[in-house]
Amino acid sequence: MPLIGAAALALLALPWASPATAAVAGDDHPKNASASHAPYVTQAPIVMLKDLDSGQILFSRGASKRFAPASMTKVMTAYIVLDLIKKGQLSRDKLFTVDDATWKTWSARPRSSSMFLRAGEKVSVDDLLKGLITVSGNDAATALAVGIDGSEGAFTKRMNSMAAKLGMSSSNFGTASGWPDGGATKVTAGDLILLADRLIRDHPDGYARYFSIPKFRHGVSPDGKPIVQANRNPILGSVAGADGLKTGHTSEAGYCLLGSAKRDGRRLIMVVAGMTSEKARREEADRLMRWGFASGKAPAVAQDAHGGASRAASATRR
Repeated sequence: MPLIGAAALALLALPWASPATAAVAGDDHPKNASASHAPYVTQAPIVMLKDLDSGQILFSRGASKRFAPASMTKVMTAYIVLDLIKKGQLSRDKLFTVDDATWKTWSARPRSSSMFLRAGEKVSVDDLLKGLITVSGNDAATALAVGIDGSEGAFTKRMNSMAAKLGMSSSNFGTASGWPDGGATKVTAGDLILLADRLIRDHPDGYARYFSIPKFRHGVSPDGKPIVQANRNPILGSVAGADGLKTGHTSEAGYCLLGSAKRDGRRLIMVVAGMTSEKARREEADRLMRWGFASGKAPAVAQDAHGGASRAASATRR
């Protein structure tokens, strides 16, 4: 094709870009579900959207880049706990006692997410899971890790073993909570999508029980009032069918979200990471999910996050 003709075709695509988001398309070969559906345009550094039923990657940008997941780490912690429950090795009613070290660690970090556990308090696994996911309790993550394996260090070995078993080949976990650990904890968007996929498929009851609770009550404030905290997932109640999974934020990671929604029998999972504010995260996640559901059913053969063709059935079903 003559160079002038190619340039003209490129210019024809420009009106599709939204002025509010700037014309920056995905750099990992983003796929559009239909030729008639406008392509997704974003400035977000890491974005990935997958149709679980077909296995198609609807959009991918920076999906293989390793980054700090912040509190999205807690999805792996939850997966392990749910897996132990499913195997009969742990009961939801099991009471763990909050040790002094856990209390001292998190009470000394007043700006960290917390379910306000107290030293010596006995808390059920069920409540710890609710606190872990709904209010992103760092203290809940440590209490679960210590209660299960005796120490957080031992528990992170379990996390990394599980990551390898699930095929999360680019991920490493150094904490149960996602608190900054000098760069030890790293994941990719592709690995997070895989983890969410397996959690939803392997533990559907646990997913339904813990990942879409609108608010959680635990603890008492200094003035004697019950502490009630809202779920921080910005797509719950905003995007139709949204039912999980987990936010994350640190200065290193930025504002992140591993999210999922199911509508008319179709489930999408997304990762948005490295956003500069809660507002930017919320707007990007909302727009991405709406775009994904508007794209219609995905074809049988999809482009994966690394640019290779793969059949949907073998890509996601275990």
